[in-house]
Amino acid sequence: MTRATLSATLQPLPTLDRARQVTSALAHYIADVQLKAGDRLPAERELMATLAVGRSTIREAIRHFQALGVIETRKGSGTYLLRPISPDTVHLPLSLDTTRLRDVLLQTLQVRRGIECEAGMVAAQMRTADDLVIIEDKLVTMETVHLEKGSSGPEDLAFHLAVYDATHNPLFRQILEQMRESFEHFWASPFDRKDFARRSFPFHRTLFDAIAAQDPEGARRETLKILAVVEEDIKEMSQ
Repeated sequence: MTRATLSATLQPLPTLDRARQVTSALAHYIADVQLKAGDRLPAERELMATLAVGRSTIREAIRHFQALGVIETRKGSGTYLLRPISPDTVHLPLSLDTTRLRDVLLQTLQVRRGIECEAGMVAAQMRTADDLVIIEDKLVTMETVHLEKGSSGPEDLAFHLAVYDATHNPLFRQILEQMRESFEHFWASPFDRKDFARRSFPFHRTLFDAIAAQDPEGARRETLKILAVVEEDIKEMSQ
């Protein structure tokens, strides 16, 4: 593929929200040139030059498509389309009005409650011994950071992602990827309070225990305890 052909459908992007714009631009490009399953996408360096963005931005967009299960990267070969997509068929990241943080967190919590309760129950049924090793490793890291710093943002997210992966249903992680912008507010010291949801910390261990014991109802119960603390803190700290 020549640079002229690539430039005909892709243009340099403005500076705001680059990763999301790269995701949208690639969806348009795939549709415009009618790439089919198995076709190779332009190389990173071509996309960087054409869109005028950095390597990390390109890779973030690629990771988004990988999470959706529509592309795969083959080491030493390139990135390939697994199924055709377009701006109308690929779900781009969802977002909410973050100027009203309290409302955003409560709305996101409603979605989390349904997804995470179900994910915990499915993980308890489907988890393997290898899954338990990964979940506990993320949990121990979270516990260590929490005890040292009093908070554990990225580590908390890594624990929940490991639970999602233990369901062996890729849709759970894909849904989280769709709402990552909104969900990340839960792991970014909302209201500038590092102690946000600190009281939920012990229930992560009991959630792991329920998953290890293959106890779906127990996993649901412990997840609800975590989210109840989160809801209480949102309402209290936003007053």
